[in-house]
Amino acid sequence: MNKMLIKVGRIISIWKSKHIGDKNFLLILSVAVGITVGFAALLLKFSVSQVRRLVVFLVEKYSFNYFYIIFPAIGIFLTIIFVNYIIKKKLGHGIPMVLRSISKNNGIIPFYNIFSRIIASSLTVGFGGSVGLEGPIVASGAAIGSNIGRFFHLSYRHIILLIGCASTAAVAAIFKAPITAVVFALEVIMLDLTTTSLLPLLLSSISAALVSFIFSGQNYIYYVEKLSPFEIKNVIFYILLGLLTGIFSVLFSKIYLKTNLIFEKVKSKWIKYFIGIIALGGIIFVFPSLYGEGYEGVNQAIQGKFDFVFENTFYKNLYGLWFVIIVLISVLLFKIIAVCSTFVSGGVGGLFAPSLFSGAVSGLLFSLIFKQFGINLPVSNFVLAGMAGVMSGVMHAPLTAIFLIAEITGGYSLFVPLMIVSAISFFTARIWMKNSIETLILAQNGELLTHNADANMLAMLDIESLIETNFLTIDYDAKLKDLISIIVDSSRNIYVVIDKENNLKGIIWLENIKQVIFNPELYDNTLVKDLMYYPEPIIERNMNVTQVAKMFEETSHYNIPVVNNEKYVGFISRAKLFSQYRTLLKKFSDD
Repeated sequence: MNKMLIKVGRIISIWKSKHIGDKNFLLILSVAVGITVGFAALLLKFSVSQVRRLVVFLVEKYSFNYFYIIFPAIGIFLTIIFVNYIIKKKLGHGIPMVLRSISKNNGIIPFYNIFSRIIASSLTVGFGGSVGLEGPIVASGAAIGSNIGRFFHLSYRHIILLIGCASTAAVAAIFKAPITAVVFALEVIMLDLTTTSLLPLLLSSISAALVSFIFSGQNYIYYVEKLSPFEIKNVIFYILLGLLTGIFSVLFSKIYLKTNLIFEKVKSKWIKYFIGIIALGGIIFVFPSLYGEGYEGVNQAIQGKFDFVFENTFYKNLYGLWFVIIVLISVLLFKIIAVCSTFVSGGVGGLFAPSLFSGAVSGLLFSLIFKQFGINLPVSNFVLAGMAGVMSGVMHAPLTAIFLIAEITGGYSLFVPLMIVSAISFFTARIWMKNSIETLILAQNGELLTHNADANMLAMLDIESLIETNFLTIDYDAKLKDLISIIVDSSRNIYVVIDKENNLKGIIWLENIKQVIFNPELYDNTLVKDLMYYPEPIIERNMNVTQVAKMFEETSHYNIPVVNNEKYVGFISRAKLFSQYRTLLKKFSDD
Protein backbone atom coordinates (compact mmCIF):
# COMPACT_ATOMS: atom_id res chain seq x y z
CA MET A 1 0.00 0.00 0.00
CA ASN A 2 2.80 2.40 0.96
CA LYS A 3 4.69 1.63 -2.25
CA MET A 4 1.55 2.36 -4.28
CA LEU A 5 1.06 5.71 -2.52
CA ILE A 6 4.70 6.63 -3.14
CA LYS A 7 4.30 5.75 -6.82
CA VAL A 8 1.10 7.82 -7.11
CA GLY A 9 2.85 10.75 -5.43
CA ARG A 10 5.73 10.58 -7.92
CA ILE A 11 3.38 10.44 -10.89
CA ILE A 12 1.46 13.49 -9.68
CA SER A 13 4.72 15.28 -8.91
CA ILE A 14 5.99 14.73 -12.46
CA TRP A 15 2.64 15.73 -13.96
CA LYS A 16 2.38 18.97 -12.00
CA SER A 17 5.94 19.97 -12.97
CA LYS A 18 5.00 19.68 -16.65
CA HIS A 19 1.48 21.11 -16.64
CA ILE A 20 0.99 23.39 -13.62
CA GLY A 21 4.37 24.52 -12.36
CA ASP A 22 5.76 24.23 -8.86
CA LYS A 23 4.57 27.62 -7.60
CA ASN A 24 0.97 27.19 -8.75
CA PHE A 25 0.89 23.65 -7.41
CA LEU A 26 2.12 24.94 -4.05
CA LEU A 27 -0.78 27.41 -3.96
CA ILE A 28 -3.24 24.59 -4.64
CA LEU A 29 -1.66 22.51 -1.87
CA SER A 30 -1.81 25.44 0.58
CA VAL A 31 -5.59 25.60 0.08
CA ALA A 32 -5.88 21.81 0.44
CA VAL A 33 -3.80 21.91 3.63
CA GLY A 34 -5.94 24.74 5.01
CA ILE A 35 -9.19 22.88 4.38
CA THR A 36 -7.83 19.59 5.77
CA VAL A 37 -6.48 21.21 8.92
CA GLY A 38 -9.73 23.15 9.30
CA PHE A 39 -11.66 19.89 9.44
CA ALA A 40 -9.06 18.43 11.85
CA ALA A 41 -9.66 21.39 14.18
CA LEU A 42 -13.42 20.86 13.96
CA LEU A 43 -12.93 17.18 14.74
CA LEU A 44 -10.86 18.06 17.80
CA LYS A 45 -13.49 20.52 19.06
CA PHE A 46 -16.28 18.00 18.42
CA SER A 47 -14.39 15.24 20.24
CA VAL A 48 -13.80 17.43 23.27
CA SER A 49 -17.44 18.55 23.35
CA GLN A 50 -18.65 14.93 23.23
CA VAL A 51 -16.36 13.90 26.07
CA ARG A 52 -17.60 16.89 28.09
CA ARG A 53 -21.21 15.94 27.40
CA LEU A 54 -20.45 12.50 28.79
CA VAL A 55 -18.93 14.03 31.93
CA VAL A 56 -21.89 16.40 32.42
CA PHE A 57 -24.32 13.50 31.91
CA LEU A 58 -22.58 11.40 34.56
CA VAL A 59 -22.41 14.30 37.02
CA GLU A 60 -26.11 15.16 36.60
CA LYS A 61 -27.37 11.56 36.50
CA TYR A 62 -25.49 10.33 39.56
CA SER A 63 -25.26 13.65 41.44
CA PHE A 64 -21.49 13.40 41.79
CA ASN A 65 -21.24 16.93 43.18
CA TYR A 66 -17.61 17.33 44.35
CA PHE A 67 -16.63 14.00 42.83
CA TYR A 68 -16.09 15.70 39.46
CA ILE A 69 -12.50 16.17 40.65
CA ILE A 70 -11.85 12.53 39.66
CA PHE A 71 -12.64 13.12 35.98
CA PRO A 72 -9.29 14.73 35.07
CA ALA A 73 -7.60 11.66 36.57
CA ILE A 74 -9.74 9.40 34.36
CA GLY A 75 -8.99 11.44 31.24
CA ILE A 76 -5.24 11.50 31.89
CA PHE A 77 -5.26 7.77 32.68
CA LEU A 78 -6.91 7.06 29.32
CA THR A 79 -4.40 9.39 27.65
CA ILE A 80 -1.48 7.44 29.16
CA ILE A 81 -2.99 4.14 28.03
CA PHE A 82 -3.48 5.48 24.51
CA VAL A 83 -0.02 7.05 24.21
CA ASN A 84 2.03 4.29 25.88
CA TYR A 85 0.17 1.13 24.96
CA ILE A 86 -1.65 1.86 21.70
CA ILE A 87 0.47 4.21 19.60
CA LYS A 88 3.58 3.48 21.74
CA LYS A 89 5.19 6.79 20.82
CA LYS A 90 6.30 9.73 22.94
CA LEU A 91 4.28 12.79 21.95
CA GLY A 92 5.89 15.63 23.90
CA HIS A 93 4.75 19.23 23.53
CA GLY A 94 3.25 20.34 20.22
CA ILE A 95 4.95 23.57 19.17
CA PRO A 96 8.49 22.52 20.26
CA MET A 97 8.03 19.31 18.27
CA VAL A 98 7.12 21.32 15.17
CA LEU A 99 10.08 23.67 15.58
CA ARG A 100 12.51 20.80 16.12
CA SER A 101 11.22 18.90 13.09
CA ILE A 102 11.99 21.97 10.98
CA SER A 103 15.49 22.52 12.36
CA LYS A 104 16.73 18.94 12.86
CA ASN A 105 14.48 16.46 11.03
CA ASN A 106 14.25 17.99 7.55
CA GLY A 107 10.59 18.79 8.15
CA ILE A 108 9.69 15.12 8.64
CA ILE A 109 6.85 14.63 11.12
CA PRO A 110 5.66 11.02 11.50
CA PHE A 111 2.15 10.29 10.28
CA TYR A 112 0.84 9.19 13.69
CA ASN A 113 1.08 12.81 14.91
CA ILE A 114 -1.92 13.67 12.74
CA PHE A 115 -4.42 11.70 14.80
CA SER A 116 -2.61 10.85 18.06
CA ARG A 117 -2.63 14.37 19.48
CA ILE A 118 -6.29 14.89 18.57
CA ILE A 119 -7.28 11.78 20.49
CA ALA A 120 -4.91 12.36 23.43
CA SER A 121 -5.82 16.02 23.95
CA SER A 122 -9.54 15.24 23.57
CA LEU A 123 -9.26 12.82 26.49
CA THR A 124 -7.13 15.14 28.61
CA VAL A 125 -9.08 18.36 28.07
CA GLY A 126 -12.51 16.79 27.65
CA PHE A 127 -12.28 15.19 31.08
CA GLY A 128 -11.13 18.46 32.66
CA GLY A 129 -7.33 18.66 32.38
CA SER A 130 -6.24 22.25 33.01
CA VAL A 131 -4.64 22.84 29.60
CA GLY A 132 -5.70 23.92 26.09
CA LEU A 133 -6.18 22.47 22.62
CA GLU A 134 -4.12 24.90 20.56
CA GLY A 135 -0.69 23.26 20.85
CA PRO A 136 -1.99 19.79 19.88
CA ILE A 137 -3.91 21.08 16.83
CA VAL A 138 -0.84 23.03 15.66
CA ALA A 139 1.20 19.82 15.93
CA SER A 140 -1.48 17.76 14.16
CA GLY A 141 -1.77 20.39 11.44
CA ALA A 142 2.00 20.52 10.97
CA ALA A 143 2.02 16.73 10.59
CA ILE A 144 -0.63 17.04 7.87
CA GLY A 145 1.48 19.63 6.04
CA SER A 146 4.66 17.56 6.37
CA ASN A 147 3.09 14.35 5.12
CA ILE A 148 1.35 16.04 2.17
CA GLY A 149 4.66 17.64 1.19
CA ARG A 150 6.50 14.33 1.39
CA PHE A 151 3.74 12.53 -0.51
CA PHE A 152 4.23 14.87 -3.46
CA HIS A 153 8.05 14.74 -3.18
CA LEU A 154 8.41 18.45 -2.59
CA SER A 155 11.75 20.07 -1.84
CA TYR A 156 12.81 20.68 1.74
CA ARG A 157 11.99 24.37 1.47
CA HIS A 158 8.47 23.69 0.22
CA ILE A 159 7.81 21.06 2.90
CA ILE A 160 8.77 23.62 5.54
CA LEU A 161 6.44 26.12 3.91
CA LEU A 162 3.57 23.60 4.00
CA ILE A 163 4.27 22.97 7.69
CA GLY A 164 4.01 26.73 8.19
CA CYS A 165 0.77 26.81 6.18
CA ALA A 166 -0.66 23.97 8.27
CA SER A 167 0.32 25.64 11.55
CA THR A 168 -1.29 28.83 10.29
CA ALA A 169 -4.44 26.94 9.36
CA ALA A 170 -4.59 25.30 12.80
CA VAL A 171 -4.60 28.64 14.63
CA ALA A 172 -7.02 30.17 12.11
CA ALA A 173 -9.50 27.31 12.55
CA ILE A 174 -9.30 26.81 16.31
CA PHE A 175 -9.61 30.53 17.11
CA LYS A 176 -11.46 31.73 13.98
CA ALA A 177 -8.63 34.24 13.68
CA PRO A 178 -7.05 34.22 10.17
CA ILE A 179 -4.92 37.36 10.67
CA THR A 180 -3.52 36.12 13.96
CA ALA A 181 -2.71 32.79 12.31
CA VAL A 182 -0.40 34.39 9.73
CA VAL A 183 1.31 36.47 12.42
CA PHE A 184 1.72 33.30 14.50
CA ALA A 185 3.50 31.54 11.64
CA LEU A 186 5.92 34.43 11.26
CA GLU A 187 6.49 35.09 14.98
CA VAL A 188 6.33 31.65 16.63
CA ILE A 189 7.01 29.15 13.83
CA MET A 190 9.53 31.76 12.59
CA LEU A 191 8.92 31.44 8.89
CA ASP A 192 10.54 34.21 6.86
CA LEU A 193 8.05 36.54 5.21
CA THR A 194 8.74 36.56 1.48
CA THR A 195 6.57 36.96 -1.58
CA THR A 196 6.90 33.21 -2.08
CA SER A 197 5.61 32.34 1.38
CA LEU A 198 3.04 35.08 2.02
CA LEU A 199 0.37 34.00 -0.47
CA PRO A 200 0.35 30.30 0.57
CA LEU A 201 0.10 31.35 4.23
CA LEU A 202 -2.83 33.64 3.48
CA LEU A 203 -4.61 30.98 1.41
CA SER A 204 -4.18 28.32 4.11
CA SER A 205 -5.32 30.69 6.82
CA ILE A 206 -8.48 31.87 5.10
CA SER A 207 -9.34 28.33 3.87
CA ALA A 208 -9.19 26.96 7.42
CA ALA A 209 -11.07 29.93 8.84
CA LEU A 210 -13.85 29.54 6.25
CA VAL A 211 -14.23 25.86 7.16
CA SER A 212 -14.57 26.90 10.80
CA PHE A 213 -17.04 29.67 9.95
CA ILE A 214 -19.22 27.42 7.78
CA PHE A 215 -19.53 24.60 10.31
CA SER A 216 -19.42 26.43 13.65
CA GLY A 217 -20.59 29.96 12.88
CA GLN A 218 -18.93 33.35 12.77
CA ASN A 219 -19.50 34.24 16.40
CA TYR A 220 -16.58 35.42 18.52
CA ILE A 221 -15.05 32.90 20.93
CA TYR A 222 -15.33 35.41 23.76
CA TYR A 223 -18.37 37.64 23.96
CA VAL A 224 -17.75 41.31 24.76
CA GLU A 225 -21.00 43.15 25.37
CA LYS A 226 -19.51 46.62 25.38
CA LEU A 227 -16.01 48.08 25.43
CA SER A 228 -15.19 51.47 26.85
CA PRO A 229 -13.27 53.78 24.51
CA PHE A 230 -9.53 54.09 25.10
CA GLU A 231 -8.65 57.03 27.34
CA ILE A 232 -5.21 58.62 27.63
CA LYS A 233 -5.58 58.98 31.40
CA ASN A 234 -5.49 55.16 31.72
CA VAL A 235 -2.12 54.76 29.97
CA ILE A 236 -0.25 54.62 33.27
CA PHE A 237 -2.49 51.77 34.43
CA TYR A 238 -1.93 49.84 31.19
CA ILE A 239 1.81 50.28 31.66
CA LEU A 240 1.54 48.96 35.21
CA LEU A 241 -0.60 46.02 34.02
CA GLY A 242 2.07 45.24 31.40
CA LEU A 243 4.75 45.10 34.10
CA LEU A 244 2.65 42.88 36.34
CA THR A 245 1.66 40.45 33.56
CA GLY A 246 5.30 40.30 32.47
CA ILE A 247 6.41 39.40 36.01
CA PHE A 248 3.60 36.83 36.29
CA SER A 249 4.66 35.35 32.92
CA VAL A 250 8.18 34.83 34.25
CA LEU A 251 6.79 33.20 37.41
CA PHE A 252 4.57 30.96 35.26
CA SER A 253 7.49 29.97 33.03
CA LYS A 254 9.97 29.40 35.87
CA ILE A 255 7.59 27.18 37.86
CA TYR A 256 6.64 25.26 34.72
CA LEU A 257 10.26 24.62 33.71
CA LYS A 258 11.38 23.80 37.26
CA THR A 259 8.54 21.30 37.66
CA ASN A 260 9.45 19.57 34.40
CA LEU A 261 13.10 19.46 35.45
CA ILE A 262 12.25 17.87 38.79
CA PHE A 263 9.93 15.24 37.32
CA GLU A 264 12.35 14.31 34.52
CA LYS A 265 14.30 12.50 37.24
CA VAL A 266 11.26 10.37 38.10
CA LYS A 267 11.45 7.38 35.76
CA SER A 268 8.10 5.74 36.50
CA LYS A 269 5.23 7.27 34.53
CA TRP A 270 2.75 5.90 37.08
CA ILE A 271 4.47 7.64 40.00
CA LYS A 272 4.29 10.87 37.98
CA TYR A 273 0.65 10.13 37.24
CA PHE A 274 -0.39 9.66 40.86
CA ILE A 275 1.56 12.70 42.08
CA GLY A 276 0.08 14.82 39.29
CA ILE A 277 -3.55 13.76 39.66
CA ILE A 278 -3.50 14.07 43.44
CA ALA A 279 -2.19 17.63 43.11
CA LEU A 280 -4.63 18.43 40.29
CA GLY A 281 -7.61 16.90 42.06
CA GLY A 282 -6.85 18.77 45.26
CA ILE A 283 -6.50 22.09 43.42
CA ILE A 284 -9.76 21.60 41.51
CA PHE A 285 -11.57 20.67 44.73
CA VAL A 286 -10.54 24.01 46.30
CA PHE A 287 -10.71 26.03 43.07
CA PRO A 288 -13.28 24.44 40.70
CA SER A 289 -12.76 27.27 38.19
CA LEU A 290 -9.44 25.58 37.27
CA TYR A 291 -11.32 22.57 35.88
CA GLY A 292 -10.76 22.35 32.11
CA GLU A 293 -9.72 25.12 29.73
CA GLY A 294 -11.56 27.86 31.59
CA TYR A 295 -13.33 29.49 28.62
CA GLU A 296 -16.53 30.04 30.62
CA GLY A 297 -14.58 31.79 33.34
CA VAL A 298 -12.85 34.04 30.81
CA ASN A 299 -16.22 35.11 29.38
CA GLN A 300 -17.46 36.01 32.86
CA ALA A 301 -14.27 37.90 33.64
CA ILE A 302 -14.66 39.95 30.44
CA GLN A 303 -18.11 40.99 31.67
CA GLY A 304 -16.60 42.08 34.98
CA LYS A 305 -18.03 39.14 36.92
CA PHE A 306 -16.07 37.06 39.42
CA ASP A 307 -18.77 34.54 40.35
CA PHE A 308 -16.98 31.81 38.39
CA VAL A 309 -14.26 31.48 41.05
CA PHE A 310 -16.93 30.75 43.71
CA GLU A 311 -19.13 28.32 41.78
CA ASN A 312 -19.24 24.82 43.36
CA THR A 313 -16.93 25.87 46.21
CA PHE A 314 -17.38 25.30 49.94
CA TYR A 315 -16.73 29.02 50.54
CA LYS A 316 -19.22 30.40 48.00
CA ASN A 317 -21.09 32.41 50.65
CA LEU A 318 -18.02 34.18 52.02
CA TYR A 319 -18.28 37.24 49.79
CA GLY A 320 -16.44 40.50 50.43
CA LEU A 321 -14.25 42.39 47.99
CA TRP A 322 -10.95 41.74 49.75
CA PHE A 323 -11.84 38.06 50.06
CA VAL A 324 -12.62 38.01 46.32
CA ILE A 325 -9.20 39.54 45.64
CA ILE A 326 -7.48 36.90 47.79
CA VAL A 327 -9.34 34.11 45.97
CA LEU A 328 -8.43 35.57 42.56
CA ILE A 329 -4.75 35.77 43.54
CA SER A 330 -4.93 32.15 44.70
CA VAL A 331 -6.64 31.06 41.47
CA LEU A 332 -3.95 32.83 39.47
CA LEU A 333 -1.09 31.13 41.31
CA PHE A 334 -2.68 27.69 41.51
CA LYS A 335 -3.48 27.77 37.80
CA ILE A 336 0.26 27.42 37.19
CA ILE A 337 0.41 24.35 39.42
CA ALA A 338 -2.73 22.90 37.81
CA VAL A 339 -1.16 23.21 34.35
CA CYS A 340 2.10 21.65 35.56
CA SER A 341 0.21 18.81 37.28
CA THR A 342 -1.75 18.05 34.11
CA PHE A 343 1.40 17.77 32.03
CA VAL A 344 3.47 15.96 34.67
CA SER A 345 0.82 13.29 35.18
CA GLY A 346 0.79 12.49 31.46
CA GLY A 347 -1.83 14.81 29.97
CA VAL A 348 -1.54 16.24 26.46
CA GLY A 349 -2.47 19.85 25.74
CA GLY A 350 -1.26 23.37 25.05
CA LEU A 351 -0.45 26.63 26.82
CA PHE A 352 -2.58 29.10 24.84
CA ALA A 353 -5.75 28.56 26.90
CA PRO A 354 -3.97 28.64 30.30
CA SER A 355 -2.27 31.89 29.23
CA LEU A 356 -5.59 33.45 28.22
CA PHE A 357 -7.31 32.32 31.42
CA SER A 358 -4.47 33.62 33.59
CA GLY A 359 -4.48 36.89 31.67
CA ALA A 360 -8.23 37.34 32.15
CA VAL A 361 -7.94 36.72 35.90
CA SER A 362 -4.96 39.11 36.04
CA GLY A 363 -6.92 41.90 34.36
CA LEU A 364 -9.98 41.33 36.57
CA LEU A 365 -7.83 41.25 39.70
CA PHE A 366 -5.99 44.41 38.67
CA SER A 367 -9.28 46.28 38.20
CA LEU A 368 -10.73 45.11 41.51
CA ILE A 369 -7.64 46.11 43.49
CA PHE A 370 -7.80 49.66 42.15
CA LYS A 371 -11.54 49.72 42.78
CA GLN A 372 -10.75 49.23 46.45
CA PHE A 373 -8.83 52.50 46.34
CA GLY A 374 -11.62 54.39 44.61
CA ILE A 375 -10.24 54.15 41.06
CA ASN A 376 -12.78 52.72 38.62
CA LEU A 377 -11.13 51.19 35.59
CA PRO A 378 -13.03 49.77 32.57
CA VAL A 379 -12.94 46.11 33.61
CA SER A 380 -13.55 44.55 30.18
CA ASN A 381 -10.72 46.58 28.65
CA PHE A 382 -8.27 45.53 31.34
CA VAL A 383 -9.30 41.89 31.22
CA LEU A 384 -8.61 41.78 27.47
CA ALA A 385 -5.35 43.66 27.92
CA GLY A 386 -4.36 41.23 30.68
CA MET A 387 -5.02 38.30 28.35
CA ALA A 388 -2.73 39.84 25.74
CA GLY A 389 -0.10 40.62 28.38
CA VAL A 390 0.21 37.12 29.84
CA MET A 391 0.15 35.45 26.44
CA SER A 392 2.81 37.85 25.17
CA GLY A 393 5.05 37.18 28.18
CA VAL A 394 4.59 33.40 28.33
CA MET A 395 4.73 32.72 24.58
CA HIS A 396 7.15 35.58 23.76
CA ALA A 397 4.78 36.48 20.95
CA PRO A 398 3.51 40.06 21.42
CA LEU A 399 2.14 40.50 17.89
CA THR A 400 0.29 37.20 18.03
CA ALA A 401 -1.20 38.21 21.40
CA ILE A 402 -2.34 41.62 20.13
CA PHE A 403 -4.07 40.33 17.01
CA LEU A 404 -5.50 37.25 18.74
CA ILE A 405 -7.29 39.22 21.46
CA ALA A 406 -8.61 41.69 18.89
CA GLU A 407 -9.91 38.91 16.60
CA ILE A 408 -11.43 36.52 19.14
CA THR A 409 -13.29 39.27 21.01
CA GLY A 410 -13.95 41.87 18.33
CA GLY A 411 -11.97 44.31 20.47
CA TYR A 412 -10.35 46.10 17.54
CA SER A 413 -10.84 49.47 19.23
CA LEU A 414 -8.36 48.39 21.91
CA PHE A 415 -5.30 48.09 19.70
CA VAL A 416 -3.42 50.85 21.55
CA PRO A 417 -3.82 49.41 25.09
CA LEU A 418 -3.24 45.89 23.75
CA MET A 419 0.02 47.08 22.18
CA ILE A 420 1.11 48.86 25.36
CA VAL A 421 0.47 45.90 27.67
CA SER A 422 1.82 43.26 25.26
CA ALA A 423 5.02 45.15 24.50
CA ILE A 424 5.82 45.94 28.14
CA SER A 425 4.97 42.39 29.27
CA PHE A 426 7.18 40.93 26.54
CA PHE A 427 10.17 43.11 27.35
CA THR A 428 9.71 42.58 31.09
CA ALA A 429 9.67 38.80 30.57
CA ARG A 430 12.73 39.00 28.30
CA ILE A 431 14.78 40.49 31.12
CA TRP A 432 14.64 37.18 32.98
CA MET A 433 13.98 34.76 30.13
CA LYS A 434 15.50 35.16 26.68
CA ASN A 435 13.27 32.44 25.23
CA SER A 436 9.72 31.28 25.84
CA ILE A 437 8.98 28.06 27.69
CA GLU A 438 8.06 26.53 24.31
CA THR A 439 11.49 27.26 22.81
CA LEU A 440 13.93 27.42 25.74
CA ILE A 441 15.21 23.83 25.51
CA LEU A 442 15.54 24.10 21.72
CA ALA A 443 17.52 27.33 22.09
CA GLN A 444 19.82 25.78 24.70
CA ASN A 445 20.52 22.87 22.36
CA GLY A 446 21.10 25.16 19.39
CA GLU A 447 18.06 23.73 17.61
CA LEU A 448 15.88 26.83 17.50
CA LEU A 449 15.41 28.56 14.17
CA THR A 450 15.26 32.34 14.14
CA HIS A 451 15.00 34.95 11.41
CA ASN A 452 18.83 34.92 11.17
CA ALA A 453 19.53 32.83 8.06
CA ASP A 454 23.15 32.02 9.00
CA ALA A 455 22.16 30.88 12.50
CA ASN A 456 19.37 28.76 11.01
CA MET A 457 21.73 26.95 8.65
CA LEU A 458 24.07 26.12 11.52
CA ALA A 459 21.17 24.99 13.75
CA MET A 460 20.05 22.55 11.04
CA LEU A 461 23.45 20.84 10.87
CA ASP A 462 24.01 17.67 12.89
CA ILE A 463 27.28 17.57 14.81
CA GLU A 464 27.55 13.78 14.42
CA SER A 465 27.70 14.12 10.63
CA LEU A 466 30.69 16.47 10.96
CA ILE A 467 32.90 14.22 13.10
CA GLU A 468 35.84 12.61 11.25
CA THR A 469 37.36 9.51 12.82
CA ASN A 470 40.23 8.66 10.44
CA PHE A 471 42.90 10.23 12.64
CA LEU A 472 45.34 7.64 14.00
CA THR A 473 45.84 7.26 17.74
CA ILE A 474 48.88 6.31 19.79
CA ASP A 475 49.30 5.30 23.42
CA TYR A 476 50.40 7.89 25.94
CA ASP A 477 53.36 5.69 27.09
CA ALA A 478 54.57 4.83 23.57
CA LYS A 479 57.99 5.77 22.20
CA LEU A 480 58.99 7.78 19.16
CA LYS A 481 59.70 4.61 17.17
CA ASP A 482 56.05 3.55 17.65
CA LEU A 483 54.93 6.93 16.35
CA ILE A 484 57.19 6.57 13.29
CA SER A 485 55.50 3.29 12.34
CA ILE A 486 52.13 5.03 12.50
CA ILE A 487 53.24 8.02 10.47
CA VAL A 488 54.29 5.71 7.62
CA ASP A 489 50.70 4.46 7.21
CA SER A 490 48.93 7.79 7.83
CA SER A 491 47.42 10.27 5.40
CA ARG A 492 46.95 12.87 8.14
CA ASN A 493 49.42 15.22 9.78
CA ILE A 494 47.80 15.07 13.24
CA TYR A 495 48.18 12.14 15.66
CA VAL A 496 46.03 11.65 18.73
CA VAL A 497 47.58 10.61 22.05
CA ILE A 498 45.28 8.61 24.32
CA ASP A 499 45.62 6.51 27.46
CA LYS A 500 44.40 2.97 28.10
CA GLU A 501 40.85 4.27 28.83
CA ASN A 502 40.72 6.24 25.56
CA ASN A 503 41.00 9.58 27.38
CA LEU A 504 42.43 12.32 25.20
CA LYS A 505 45.89 13.24 26.56
CA GLY A 506 47.12 15.45 23.73
CA ILE A 507 47.92 15.65 20.02
CA ILE A 508 51.09 15.64 17.98
CA TRP A 509 51.36 17.78 14.88
CA LEU A 510 53.71 16.40 12.25
CA GLU A 511 55.10 19.86 11.47
CA ASN A 512 56.37 20.19 15.06
CA ILE A 513 58.40 16.96 15.16
CA LYS A 514 60.22 17.04 11.83
CA GLN A 515 63.53 17.69 13.61
CA VAL A 516 63.31 14.41 15.55
CA ILE A 517 61.69 11.94 13.17
CA PHE A 518 64.76 11.85 10.94
CA ASN A 519 67.10 11.10 13.87
CA PRO A 520 67.02 7.32 14.56
CA GLU A 521 69.13 7.73 17.68
CA LEU A 522 66.13 9.34 19.41
CA TYR A 523 63.60 6.62 18.51
CA ASP A 524 64.09 4.54 21.69
CA ASN A 525 64.87 7.36 24.08
CA THR A 526 62.08 9.81 23.21
CA LEU A 527 58.59 9.32 24.62
CA VAL A 528 55.41 10.35 22.82
CA LYS A 529 54.21 12.22 25.90
CA ASP A 530 57.21 14.56 25.53
CA LEU A 531 56.23 15.49 21.98
CA MET A 532 52.53 16.15 22.45
CA TYR A 533 50.64 19.22 23.55
CA TYR A 534 47.12 19.57 24.91
CA PRO A 535 44.92 21.26 22.30
CA GLU A 536 42.63 24.18 22.97
CA PRO A 537 39.77 24.57 22.42
CA ILE A 538 38.08 21.18 22.74
CA ILE A 539 34.63 20.33 21.33
CA GLU A 540 32.30 18.43 23.64
CA ARG A 541 30.12 15.97 21.78
CA ASN A 542 26.92 17.47 23.22
CA MET A 543 27.69 20.95 21.90
CA ASN A 544 25.67 22.39 19.05
CA VAL A 545 27.07 23.34 15.67
CA THR A 546 26.64 27.06 16.35
CA GLN A 547 29.09 26.76 19.27
CA VAL A 548 31.51 24.81 17.08
CA ALA A 549 31.36 27.44 14.33
CA LYS A 550 32.14 30.12 16.92
CA MET A 551 35.25 28.18 17.96
CA PHE A 552 36.53 28.15 14.39
CA GLU A 553 35.68 31.83 14.03
CA GLU A 554 37.69 32.74 17.16
CA THR A 555 40.73 30.59 16.38
CA SER A 556 42.96 29.86 13.40
CA HIS A 557 42.52 26.09 13.77
CA TYR A 558 41.58 23.92 10.82
CA ASN A 559 40.80 20.85 12.96
CA ILE A 560 39.47 20.69 16.53
CA PRO A 561 39.25 17.45 18.54
CA VAL A 562 35.91 16.14 19.84
CA VAL A 563 35.57 14.42 23.21
CA ASN A 564 32.74 12.83 25.15
CA ASN A 565 33.40 13.11 28.89
CA GLU A 566 37.14 13.36 28.13
CA LYS A 567 37.01 10.24 25.91
CA TYR A 568 38.42 10.84 22.42
CA VAL A 569 35.79 10.72 19.65
CA GLY A 570 37.28 12.33 16.53
CA PHE A 571 37.85 15.71 14.89
CA ILE A 572 35.74 18.34 13.22
CA SER A 573 37.37 20.26 10.41
CA ARG A 574 36.71 23.81 9.36
CA ALA A 575 36.49 22.67 5.72
CA LYS A 576 33.81 20.03 6.36
CA LEU A 577 31.72 22.33 8.55
CA PHE A 578 31.50 25.10 6.00
CA SER A 579 31.14 22.65 3.11
CA GLN A 580 28.01 21.20 4.73
CA TYR A 581 26.84 24.73 5.53
CA ARG A 582 27.04 25.71 1.86
CA THR A 583 25.31 22.49 0.78
CA LEU A 584 22.43 23.12 3.19
CA LEU A 585 22.18 26.76 2.16
CA LYS A 586 21.81 25.69 -1.47
CA LYS A 587 19.21 23.08 -0.50
CA PHE A 588 17.21 25.61 1.52
CA SER A 589 17.22 28.25 -1.21
CA ASP A 590 16.51 25.80 -4.01
CA ASP A 591 13.09 26.24 -5.55
